[in-house]
Amino acid sequence: MGNVFMYIIGLGASVMMPIIFTVIGLCIGMKFGKALRSGLYVGVGFVGLGIVTSLLTTNFKDPLDLISSIYDLDLKVFDMGWPAAAAVAYNTAVGVLIIPICLGVNLLMLLTKTTRTVNIDLWNYWHFAFIGAVVYFVFDENLYWGYFASIVCYVITLVIADRTASRFQGYYKDLDGISVPQPFCQSFLPFVICIDWLLEKIPGFSKLDIDAEGLKKKFGVLGEPLVLGVIVGMLIGLVARLDVKKILVLGVTMGAVMELIPRITKLFIEGLMPISEKTKELVNRRFHGKQVFIGMSPALVIGHPTALVCTLLLIPVYLLIAVFLPGNQFLPLASLAGLFYLFPLMLPYTKGNVVRTFIVGLVALTAGLWFVTDMAADFTSAAATVYASTGELTAKVPEGFMAGSMDFSSSLYGYVIYAACKYAKFVGAGLLAVLALGLMAWNRWLIVREERATEDLMAKGKERE
Repeated sequence: MGNVFMYIIGLGASVMMPIIFTVIGLCIGMKFGKALRSGLYVGVGFVGLGIVTSLLTTNFKDPLDLISSIYDLDLKVFDMGWPAAAAVAYNTAVGVLIIPICLGVNLLMLLTKTTRTVNIDLWNYWHFAFIGAVVYFVFDENLYWGYFASIVCYVITLVIADRTASRFQGYYKDLDGISVPQPFCQSFLPFVICIDWLLEKIPGFSKLDIDAEGLKKKFGVLGEPLVLGVIVGMLIGLVARLDVKKILVLGVTMGAVMELIPRITKLFIEGLMPISEKTKELVNRRFHGKQVFIGMSPALVIGHPTALVCTLLLIPVYLLIAVFLPGNQFLPLASLAGLFYLFPLMLPYTKGNVVRTFIVGLVALTAGLWFVTDMAADFTSAAATVYASTGELTAKVPEGFMAGSMDFSSSLYGYVIYAACKYAKFVGAGLLAVLALGLMAWNRWLIVREERATEDLMAKGKERE
């Protein structure tokens, strides 16, 4: 079974996801043609995202390397990007069976009413495998501890997916019944809640209520993500001391990324929504009408205008902070394409306010630089082992550098689990187990209470009739 899963995962998201979603569609009763169409739309969406993000990384890598050379930046943690993290995740002993193990945990939690989310975002299971793989090496290649870390992360993610679902659905229209069980997105919620509370204490700050549409009205064409993208791209070219032609190319390329991403995310919606609706019908029948959420990829909403604007504004500031932040050794390059994924669960809490979202993103990313730096030695060990055993080029760490990636290495979830296991060993693992079990118990209490409230309302409605 492990070899079968490894083979499917090795096909990549653009091939793996159409196969999986076509099979899911058939299993839940969709006609073959409709299931295949949904699966292919998801696959095409991943191809489109891959092309667009490679535009960003391919065109901006050399200018950013030039900036590093011109200004004599000596940062020893090399940005491997999410492909290296995914390679480490799926090419270790932990990653082989991560999908069936997590699906089993999901089913158990559904049956015990400790979650309402059915997580069908299978590609992003690599996040759980990644933190498990790193902890696996921290505990001297102990498989049990690797799976323990993965399961703790998975449990936390399912519970928080439930608790954020109503806000998510309320903010993004036409996504009823959807939750986001992706730990990287979720890990920014503590920052949102704390920083938003602090900002409310600043007199007059609440008047700075600027969303992406308001930005357009205030600055006209200069407030549009497309034009902002052109401006930021050209600024990076100027700082890298490129010639006029290359500066203009960078500007248009960044503008193209900002314009194309919202169009590509519509493909995900078109592919995933029929499967979501059919899954909801099936689950509601099996769970006797109880509310169940379908866990989907945050790629559904990364094209939101506020997310695009904040990504653009964060890129130059993030790079500047990486250079001057004491204790940081990580310069983000390949990972910049993943900045879009900061915002899917952040925006419902900041209500799309550009200023608040930017501040929260900046603080979270700054902390993430320290997380990546601290995790680099064990990430390097894991990547080196994977490269030595499989020859996977995405896991090859350049000589003289350590491995790093913003994608999940800078996640609060990932770092807390890693740090607890590395620095507190069995005590830390015990605290993580208590946290996971406590969240399950809390979520069950809330679910039962909500179900009783719904039943009482229905009973009262029948009495009136």
